[in-house]
Amino acid sequence: MVKQDRSVRTRQTILSAAAKVFEERGYQMATISEILNTAGVTKGALYFHFPSKEDLAQGVIHEQDQLVPVPSRNYKIQELADTVMLHAYRLQTEPMVRAGVRLSLDQQAHGLDRSGPFAYWTEVVGALLDEARIKGELLPHVVPSEAADVLVGSFAGVQAMSQAVCDYQDLLSRASSLLRYVLPSVAVSSVLASVDLTEGRGETIAAEMRLRPTAADAAVG
Repeated sequence: MVKQDRSVRTRQTILSAAAKVFEERGYQMATISEILNTAGVTKGALYFHFPSKEDLAQGVIHEQDQLVPVPSRNYKIQELADTVMLHAYRLQTEPMVRAGVRLSLDQQAHGLDRSGPFAYWTEVVGALLDEARIKGELLPHVVPSEAADVLVGSFAGVQAMSQAVCDYQDLLSRASSLLRYVLPSVAVSSVLASVDLTEGRGETIAAEMRLRPTAADAAVG
């Protein structure tokens, strides 16, 4: 068990170092040597967990997909908004998420499959919209899969713009604006009247989720 825990910690140390280097340098310019120096591990330890730079990049990209579902709400549209705003908050505050997003949008990352996060987030958003449709929260013309594509693509553009303009400092405001303009074309007005789309929502959800008992806590209890 101790050996397994050490292996998990080593893997996370390598991923954190890779995230730092990828965020600063981009995929093409990042080197294994620089990641090794940042992580402070041996080449053997790195290659045990990640056989190539591409595997390292995919590991970082995958970390942004480690989504714990937001707390259940009366309206699925609120859960959708909470999911978007929480991701914006994580992108603003967590280096690993920022690095994964940068890699996903890095058009110079030749040979790297960058489609995973887009497929993942489209599935997450689409599932929430499907549930919202079943509950009668969507306008009659809305096709959940199409709306999910629009929302995920729009968020990708918004966060890329925020990164370029001010290094994500205004991302929460931009994400809130995105929802305020897009959701009226998706959800019925009576639902939207009760949905919180404010820019502080992401931080509120993050704080709420930190207070929730984890699976490990439940096992101890």
